[in-house]
Amino acid sequence: MSDSKQTNLSAALLVDTHCHLDMFSDEEIPGLLGRAGEAGVVRVISVAVDIESAGRAIGLAADNPEVFATIGVHPHEARGVTKATMADLKALARRPKVVAVGETGLDYHYLHSSKAAQIESLKRHIDLAAEVALPLIVHCREAFDDLALILDQARPPKVVLHCFSGGPAEAAVFLALNCYISMAGTVTFNNALPIQEAAAEVPAERLMLETDAPYLAPQPHRGKRNEPAYIRETAAKLSLLRGLPVEEVVKDAAAVADGLFGLELASTGTLA
Repeated sequence: MSDSKQTNLSAALLVDTHCHLDMFSDEEIPGLLGRAGEAGVVRVISVAVDIESAGRAIGLAADNPEVFATIGVHPHEARGVTKATMADLKALARRPKVVAVGETGLDYHYLHSSKAAQIESLKRHIDLAAEVALPLIVHCREAFDDLALILDQARPPKVVLHCFSGGPAEAAVFLALNCYISMAGTVTFNNALPIQEAAAEVPAERLMLETDAPYLAPQPHRGKRNEPAYIRETAAKLSLLRGLPVEEVVKDAAAVADGLFGLELASTGTLA
């Protein structure tokens, strides 16, 4: 990143809409958030993958003003989702600074849970998001057709496809379903041409930024453990792909995130 880009970006207010702070130790969190702040990151959403991580995310949000939480069960763990699980998630959804349901979704690459279990869990999460009036964060890997069919039938009003892994054609399908698209460090990878093409075309009012930390560190940190401060590199790459000043990309993405997740309201406890 050039010095001029660093200067421009340092004045911007970055929002990491998807990371997993619960996967870092208590001792690491202050330094992690300190580096994020120095990099211009003003808000971080810690996304749950199960009941335990949801509880920790909520605790981190309570202890740190810049952190927000979600509640949900990752598709890898969908086989264990029951009515009791969903009741527990519903109770957690009412806690202060919980701003979304998820991550849920479909992952047909690893199939740690069967397709049927993943689909059932996703539908339950869709129903929960509607009941508690929160956005839905969706993970999708090698399952775009099934996900599009489910969302087309259910039509949840606020859906984020996190760490988008498709190309322009897939993006067009989900934009037509009124979904939001979130780009992670993968968009900086040299072999990610379809993702880059999609990132160049997504309307600004539907585009957000994330790290998915501790996973998927962007270039030039690829291979290292990711963290919210590295979102700067993703923002810089989107600036190049979209032919826009980096501060404009960051400002637009932050405005979308604040509006979708109600982060300013959540900060005051209004959504508690």
